[in-house]
Amino acid sequence: MSAEPELIELRELAPAGRAGQGRTRLERANALRIARGTACNPARQLVPGRGHRFQPAGPATHTWCDLCGDFIWGVVRKGLQCAHCKFTCHYRCRALVCLDCCGPRDLGWEPAVERDTNVDEPVEWETPDLSQAEIEQKIKEYNAQINSNLFMSLNKDGSYTGFIKVQLKLVRPVSVPSSKKPPSLQDARRGPGRGTSVRRRTSFYLPKDAVKHLHVLSRTRAREVIEALLRKFLVVDDPRKFALFERAERHGQVYLRKLLDDEQPLRLRLLAGPSDKALSFVLKENDSGEVNWDAFSMPELHNFLRILQREEEEHLRQILQKYSYCRQKIQEALHACPLG
Repeated sequence: MSAEPELIELRELAPAGRAGQGRTRLERANALRIARGTACNPARQLVPGRGHRFQPAGPATHTWCDLCGDFIWGVVRKGLQCAHCKFTCHYRCRALVCLDCCGPRDLGWEPAVERDTNVDEPVEWETPDLSQAEIEQKIKEYNAQINSNLFMSLNKDGSYTGFIKVQLKLVRPVSVPSSKKPPSLQDARRGPGRGTSVRRRTSFYLPKDAVKHLHVLSRTRAREVIEALLRKFLVVDDPRKFALFERAERHGQVYLRKLLDDEQPLRLRLLAGPSDKALSFVLKENDSGEVNWDAFSMPELHNFLRILQREEEEHLRQILQKYSYCRQKIQEALHACPLG
C-alpha cells in the first residue's frame, strides 16, 4: 500500500454564500420507489434496519436527520436517536430506516483525559497577529521541522499555502447519492448539489480511522474545509451537521475546541508547528446543542416558526385534555357522594 497521502486541493474556492441555499431537496428515504407491478417482488420492498433501539432524543439535540437530511426541529418532540449507534432521525422517518445498527462505535477517544473547552474552563489559545516578516520566518522554521514533502510556501501576494491533516471521527452515518452505477470522475469533481439533481440517498458508516490531507490557502476557512471533505466523499448531508475541531495534548490532558466557521486552519497549523500533539484537526458531528440561526435562510426560519406553533398548540391541547379529564372525574365523585 502506498504511503503517499491523498490530497485535496482547495486553492480555488468559489465565494461562500449563505449555507443551505441552492441545495437540492432530497427525497426523504433511502428506500426504493415501488413501481406498479413490482410490489409483489420481495427484493424490491423496503427492508427495515435491524438492531436499532430508538428512544426520544434529548432536549439539547439540534441536528439534521440521518435519513432525510432535514433539520430536526421542535421543543417537545426532538426526534429519535438509537441508543447504540446514535442514528438520529425524525419520528416520521423511523419506519424508513434501512441501515442496520452497527452497535456502539469505539473511535479511540481518551474519555478519562479529554476536555471540551467549549463547555469547561477555557484554555488560552495563542493566536497572535504576525507581520509579513514573522510569517516568512515561521514558514522557514516549520519547513525545517517536517520530515516529508508537505511544505508550506509563501505566495507573492502575502498569503501562503500548505497542508493540514483532518481525522474523521464520525459516530453517526453519512448519506451519499443512491445510484445504480458508481460516480464518474466528472461527478466526483462536481460534487453533490451540482449537475444532475440528487433524487435518492443511502447511508453508511465511515471507517473510524479515515484521514485526509488537504492543500489549503492561509485564508481558507474552517467551513470551506468541511465542505471540501464532504465533496470528496460525495456526502450530501448538510455541512452544518458537522464541525471542525482542533485537538491538543497538554500536561497529560487532551483538549478539544470547536473552530468557528471563519477561523483559518492553516494559520493555526503554522502557529502550532507541525507536531500532531501540539495541534491536530478532527471532523465530528456538530452536536454541541447550539444553533447558529443566522445560517438558515428566511424560508427555513419561517417554517421553523410554523412547526413551533403547531407543536405548541398540540402540547397545550394535550395538557388541557388531561386537566379536563381530571376535573370531570372529581365532579363525578362529588355528584356520587350523598349530601350531608
